[in-house]
Amino acid sequence: MTDRLITHLRHVDLAVPDFARQQDFFTGAWGLSTEHADTGIAFLAAEGSPEQYVVRLRQAEDKRIDLIAFGAATPADVDTLAARLATSGVTLVHEPKTLDTPGGGHGFRFFDNEGRTIEVSADVTVRAHRRIEAGESVPVRLSHVVINSADPAGTRAFYERHLGFRLSDTLMHPRMGEMMWFLRINAWHHSLAIARGPHPSLHHVSFELRGLDEYMRGTGRLLRAGVEKIWGPGRHLAGNNTFSYFLDPHGNTLEYTTELDEVDEDTWHPHLYDFGKPEVSDQWGTANAMNEFVARKSFNDPDKGLFVAPPV
Repeated sequence: MTDRLITHLRHVDLAVPDFARQQDFFTGAWGLSTEHADTGIAFLAAEGSPEQYVVRLRQAEDKRIDLIAFGAATPADVDTLAARLATSGVTLVHEPKTLDTPGGGHGFRFFDNEGRTIEVSADVTVRAHRRIEAGESVPVRLSHVVINSADPAGTRAFYERHLGFRLSDTLMHPRMGEMMWFLRINAWHHSLAIARGPHPSLHHVSFELRGLDEYMRGTGRLLRAGVEKIWGPGRHLAGNNTFSYFLDPHGNTLEYTTELDEVDEDTWHPHLYDFGKPEVSDQWGTANAMNEFVARKSFNDPDKGLFVAPPV
């Protein structure tokens, strides 16, 4: 395992065929704001986050993950990581350079083991943001992203070896074996998780709300708006965070959450949880039962962006 040069999750970039509908969903029902926009592209911010944007939308013929972006502390760390990856045989999309996305910064892109485009950057200008007040049911920040992998062992090894992620917990089932791995890059229980799936794709993107009241208000608002709920509301055991999963207009799973654990990295030991036990999936017992039909909703379509870097 390499030492950590990545500090946190910055944003998740999605390409969609119906750009206008998706943007309207994110800025209307979901509670993000359009911070920057141009023809066929929009950079969406969370009101409480210093990141320039937490989601980028792009008009495209096919639905895909354009990229997953992480932050680094300094430009020197970006350069060091890029050199290490290249030396290890990882394919770089481009070398470290000045980025032309909002906030600028110094960054590079590469393909992970299954072909997703990953970006690492530093010195991105901090966005003017505000404190989310009591009762406001809008996202404070991007919490984590979960990816489906047809080669979860290889994907976990890639992120641990090359990027310094560490295992927090694992979900398993007596009949199916290990099924999900929660990886952290800082004190948050997980910024990335890997789910065993039939193909590489997006499992879900999660957004942190201010607290329990705001999380429940947001969940209720989406239900009243007729947004399709997959699972929740409830509270997971791994990470101890709340969950309400919904489908966006293109069939991507999005989550409202709050109270994700922060771990003491000097003393933390990963757990192996059997999610066949109801209290593992949902400590409260308030969510609809997790079954194969619910799980299949988050398999998503096979990602058509693998080993094809986004044009912007």
